[in-house]
Amino acid sequence: MNAMAWRTWADQMATGLALVDGGLQVKWINPALAEWLELGTRGAVGQSLGLWLGDPDGLERAGRSLLERRPQQWRGVALVTASGREITADVALQPFDDGLLLEVHALAEPLTTNSPLSATLRGFAHEVKNPLAGLRGAAQLLQRRVGSEDLQALAGLIIDEADRLGALANRLLHHDGAAQIGPVNIHQLLERLTDLLQAEPTPPQLRHDYDPSVPDLLGDADRLQQVLLNLTRNSLEAGAHTLTLRTRVEHGLRLGERVLRMALRVDVIDDGPGVPIQLRDTLFQPLVSGRADGSGLGLALSREIAHEHGGELRCTSRPGETVFSLYLPLERAHD
Repeated sequence: MNAMAWRTWADQMATGLALVDGGLQVKWINPALAEWLELGTRGAVGQSLGLWLGDPDGLERAGRSLLERRPQQWRGVALVTASGREITADVALQPFDDGLLLEVHALAEPLTTNSPLSATLRGFAHEVKNPLAGLRGAAQLLQRRVGSEDLQALAGLIIDEADRLGALANRLLHHDGAAQIGPVNIHQLLERLTDLLQAEPTPPQLRHDYDPSVPDLLGDADRLQQVLLNLTRNSLEAGAHTLTLRTRVEHGLRLGERVLRMALRVDVIDDGPGVPIQLRDTLFQPLVSGRADGSGLGLALSREIAHEHGGELRCTSRPGETVFSLYLPLERAHD
């Protein structure tokens, strides 16, 4: 992706992005971050990064990241808007050319029915509509022509999944990304995921470790299904052969400055080679991939969906065991 294409893509992101130079002055800011900070994208250019940071030590820490050429992750930091209001955000700093790339995730209010997902997903939805239609049509022809009931069932699975993704794409494109909020049984999503994985040409070995006491949560089932698909396919593409799907309820979970009284944890555990050390600090950033043919969007979009639900996506990894953990609030569904 050339610089112009990258800039166009970044301008559409709901994730806040900015570039600062070697003097920690702003070279560029995308519209999402400019809106949060109550700035104009042009007016912000030339400002010192220190004007945005509520922490007086923040500029010094950013300077160390620049000097040492090492990424940093800041959790729950205060950013100051042009009007003097403070917003709390997670900030990732990544050395980029002679400066730093900042990725900012404002810690949003819990998901509501009017909460739009990012322009990135809407753009993605537009791109997949035509291939989905072709995929569905081919599966319909296959379902009519094969005599085996097993093959007909597999074709039906393809049709159902194409319909699910098509409906999700239509909602993102024509209703400003409005989430379809309702009760979600996470184990039903995981069983659906199991059916999809078992239909792969070389299905992985699957293990299930469910907590039967897990209650329903409030969320968008299609979006959460997509997160689970992204996580498992990421594991398989990284070379895993066995996947464990685990659910647990956690109490008193801290996410940034918030403490969730009750949260769901969904773990996708694989036996692959592990996340390369050089990628661990930037794993969830856009365009970061451990594969030459990877887009680097799957994990970034998955974390964005988790944030939209008021949750978080985390990873721990060592050779032979990588764990992606999706945390989602349960208290809003049961207050």
